[in-house]
Amino acid sequence: MQESYDDSCIIFYNLNKPEGLFVYYKKGKIMSANEFERSIVFSFDSSVDYADGAIVSKSVLKKETGNISLFAFAKGEALSEHTAPFDAMIQVVDGKGEVTIGGKPFQLESGQTIIMPAGIPHSVRAVERFKMVLTMIKSK
Repeated sequence: MQESYDDSCIIFYNLNKPEGLFVYYKKGKIMSANEFERSIVFSFDSSVDYADGAIVSKSVLKKETGNISLFAFAKGEALSEHTAPFDAMIQVVDGKGEVTIGGKPFQLESGQTIIMPAGIPHSVRAVERFKMVLTMIKSK
């Protein structure tokens, strides 16, 4: 969905409300394809803001071979159980979250990482507000 919006937007997902999707237009510099600017130093934990009652998502890189996205979850927000056709890695950069893989919950906090295997149901929930980097690499 992110690619259907203009270059300066950040998408807000609120899965607990019927309207579900919000768009926030960031002021300042426009970044190509909603990705991070190239050849600059940045920190993931300060590159996306929290929003009350929502999940904020920002694309770091989006390529045919995979994606890297940065998420900021408000406390209690969640991505419901789903599967992916390829492995995905979550790196927590702030706060605490719970990742459930194949029915088994894992508590993660800042600095910790977990790999979710392809084809296994998984979900993500914010135990407290938290930020994570999601890396998905597609298989040929």
